[in-house]
Amino acid sequence: MSQAIKEQNIYAGAFRELSARDGGPSWVARLREGAFERFEETGFPTTDEEDWKYTNVAPIARSEFQPAPPAAGAELDLAGAEPFIYAEARQSRLVFVNGCFRPDLSSLESVPPGVVAADLAAALAGEHAGVIRENLGRLSEQGGDAFAALNTAFLGGGAFLYVPAGAEVEAPVQLLFLSAPTEPESAAFPRVLVVAERDSRLDIIESYAATEEAAYFTDAVVEVFVGAGARVTHYKVQDESGRAFHVASTRAELARDSSYDLTTVTLGARLSRHNIEVKLDSEGAACRVDGLYIVGDGQHTDTHSLIDHQRPNCTSRQNYKGILDGRSRAVFNGRVFVHEGAHRTDAEQSNKNLLLSSEARVDTKPQLEIFNDDVKCSHGATVGQLEEEELFYLLSRGLHRDLARNLLTYGFAEEIVEKFKFDSIRAQLDEAILNRLRARLEV
Repeated sequence: MSQAIKEQNIYAGAFRELSARDGGPSWVARLREGAFERFEETGFPTTDEEDWKYTNVAPIARSEFQPAPPAAGAELDLAGAEPFIYAEARQSRLVFVNGCFRPDLSSLESVPPGVVAADLAAALAGEHAGVIRENLGRLSEQGGDAFAALNTAFLGGGAFLYVPAGAEVEAPVQLLFLSAPTEPESAAFPRVLVVAERDSRLDIIESYAATEEAAYFTDAVVEVFVGAGARVTHYKVQDESGRAFHVASTRAELARDSSYDLTTVTLGARLSRHNIEVKLDSEGAACRVDGLYIVGDGQHTDTHSLIDHQRPNCTSRQNYKGILDGRSRAVFNGRVFVHEGAHRTDAEQSNKNLLLSSEARVDTKPQLEIFNDDVKCSHGATVGQLEEEELFYLLSRGLHRDLARNLLTYGFAEEIVEKFKFDSIRAQLDEAILNRLRARLEV
């Protein structure tokens, strides 16, 4: 049996069951059907494909993950979810367990009137169904992304955020996706659609975590539409189980004079991949796409990004840092594409990696593709170990060698951690980083 046929057998039955029981709009059914046809045609990517040359997803393809049933994880109560909820979003959160919305664990008291933060399935039957139909899948269904197609095929619940023109959401909205153990091992398909209208303001915290160490598969798709003059700040914290697989895509489209700031921290998962595409579709748009990945023995992480400068006078900044220990591996492929008519583009890109082990490996490939001579663009990448001079300085001040190494490593990561403007997130990341380094800073 070929691998493609096996993949079809795993998911085809589940897709038929979903199609048979779903009572949603007919256009959603057509969207799902088209997506599953594309997935059946392509199957999971292989290392023969350039974009997947250094990331082998055969372990996902071989595993018989079953889409999680609606009742999976129903025993999880608020006390079990509490450790994963950020203090600043205590009254502005949507919680999902194994991909299913849990209203009993969610709270929207701090969401102002007119702003919608809701389960996507419920919103499809509400007054904003037209907005959802206009935008859902418009970015994710472009190209041949098999994982995005599989997510759309199993489109069910998810998060819908809508901010009307001129509205400001002061409290951050947390989208918490929790995974709880299931038998058999499950797959979840989180979906997020964000529409921020003209001159609106929104902070999003997208977080992934596990209640226990278990094997499972998360296939997430996020689409963000930023209206003219709007400001969206988007934080993503991926701290899945060490036995899990996490594949996600984040795609954003920016209107005139808008701003989108995405910061991603990758800590968990045995294998993770994040595809990022930001389309600067109108003049004056600006984006920041920053990130930090910290991986240890047996972990593999991959970031592929595309910053697409389509119009004049747009700005982009990208700063990714990686810390690798043990037999770990990281892949970074950052691409900045400047179209022929995108005059006065200003783009900077950087990827820096710190290797704590001789067995760690990084494949980094920053790219500039420029079809315009009126631009200011730069890129660079570094891979190295701790500076011996800096280490010697700390040792000469009486610090233990392990603590000195960890202080320097933490300092390397701090630039990205400090971008998180909410204290509870920074505290969690500080603890996670220090735990990963097996040391604590002494005040």
